[in-house]
Amino acid sequence: MRAAAAGRGLLWGLAVAVPLAFLGVFFAWPVVIMVARGFVVDGALDLSGFADVFSRPRTWRIVGLTLAQAGTATLVSVVLGVPGAYVLHRRTFPGRAAVRALVTVPFVLPTVVVGVAFRSLLVDGGPLGFLRLDGTFTAIVAALVFFNYAVVVRSVGGLWERLDPRAEQAARALGATPWRAFRTVTLPALTPAIASAASLVFLFSATAFGTVLVLGGLRFGTVETEIWVQTTQFLDLRAAAVLSVVQLVVVAAALLVAGRTRSRRERALTLSEPVATVRPLALRRPHGTPPGDGHALALGAAALTAGVVVLLALPLVNLVARSLRTPDGWGLDHYAALAAPADTLGVTPLEAAVTSVRVAVDATLIALVVGGLVALVVSRRPRRAVGRRAVAGLDALFMLPLGVSAVTVGFGFLLSLHQPFGLDVDLRTSPVLVPVAQAVVAVPLVVRTVLPVLRAVDPRLREAAATLGAAPGRVLATVDLPLAVRSLGLAVGFAFAASLGEFGATSFLVRPDRPTLPVVVFRLIGRPGEASYGTALAASVLLAVLTAGIVAACERLRAGSPGGDW
Repeated sequence: MRAAAAGRGLLWGLAVAVPLAFLGVFFAWPVVIMVARGFVVDGALDLSGFADVFSRPRTWRIVGLTLAQAGTATLVSVVLGVPGAYVLHRRTFPGRAAVRALVTVPFVLPTVVVGVAFRSLLVDGGPLGFLRLDGTFTAIVAALVFFNYAVVVRSVGGLWERLDPRAEQAARALGATPWRAFRTVTLPALTPAIASAASLVFLFSATAFGTVLVLGGLRFGTVETEIWVQTTQFLDLRAAAVLSVVQLVVVAAALLVAGRTRSRRERALTLSEPVATVRPLALRRPHGTPPGDGHALALGAAALTAGVVVLLALPLVNLVARSLRTPDGWGLDHYAALAAPADTLGVTPLEAAVTSVRVAVDATLIALVVGGLVALVVSRRPRRAVGRRAVAGLDALFMLPLGVSAVTVGFGFLLSLHQPFGLDVDLRTSPVLVPVAQAVVAVPLVVRTVLPVLRAVDPRLREAAATLGAAPGRVLATVDLPLAVRSLGLAVGFAFAASLGEFGATSFLVRPDRPTLPVVVFRLIGRPGEASYGTALAASVLLAVLTAGIVAACERLRAGSPGGDW
């Protein structure tokens, strides 16, 4: 009996130690080194950098722009996303699955591709070039809403379709109008999901890098892009360190709000009973139903959602169309250039695509192992309060890479992995560095996808298997794994997509002779000439197709699964 208990303790100890060691070496240590470079002068702690950096008008302008862009994008995403959640999760109509997939595509696209898609739409000669929005605040906010709309739709819709309709029906029976019943009954019930989605949208918008860099350049930067500018162009590590700390505080606050609201939503789901609440969406009021039955509200929400779907599709359609436009008319010249012999880029875009896929596969495997172990540990509910607090802390700890500047992580790798911990090795030249950095970004996605499924497993199943003599490993293999296999497949898709499109950390770490496709796209955009721009558009389409294809294939695994937060 003691040997069995010791074995279980050893297994759970390894399940905790391996992810913590990974996070400590490849996230905490590089970030600490990066920040310390800004605050340690001649071996002594020097915090005067805060006063220096915050005395600069540029810093306040960047912080203000970050809050304004993220706040506006969050507000617009929620206003547009809540009606979309209702139409796509509480109503049925032909093609609903296709529309759901379409609104999800922008979220899985690499940020560089989103920036290129919007820029091709707004530049002179583009379909919306007459609006003169290229390089403006409005263009950046529109791109952030384009990217985050699916977060609100999926987060709010997932709860809305499970809400018990009887409370709303009781309000209607007492004489409340449809709008008043929604405002006083349904909306309060949805508030935790809306707040959780809003905090995530704010987090993603405040840390956006590729999209803001492509659309705003240095004029409309965020804290994230400013860290990159201060590090690579001004070599001002102190300013970069101060801004990294500021961003860390903002990220921690946003994650705290998201965590609290998510736990409230989970409790609400536990109390609700699964009932059939989805009804068909009809253009005409069903015969025999009286006016004021909410039909007009449903049609209004459907019209708004249809308009948003058209706006979401416009940049994607235009991106493909512009990639097929050549000086001589329509053709595949830009796609042929993807395999053209290397010039100053060092490699062809096609070779860069192969590198991206190979690196993403390695990063996905690492993220799956680390994230799977974290989800397994965090899914347990210890009986002691100390244990529950430790589990909650571990959950929050592994969410930090989701929002901490990827630029900080990438540059921290360069500073810290030269003879790390006194070892006589230089990991900066190792080919595993890029996939490890991408895995750091992908681990939170794996955790958030797999964790809800593992938490939904009835603990009595595990107890029954253990009572019958199954060892801990056999319990995992026969109880947890079969139930979580679909979410694991979905996690593979999200981790692969995130790794394929990762740009912030990769731009620091990638070797000049082996760039990834997002890096090549960014380099092509910065080069003069229509040919380079056309090749960048074709490469963006290739990257978008690769990413969306993988996610669409894995998304099919969601059917019949409780799914995750993404």
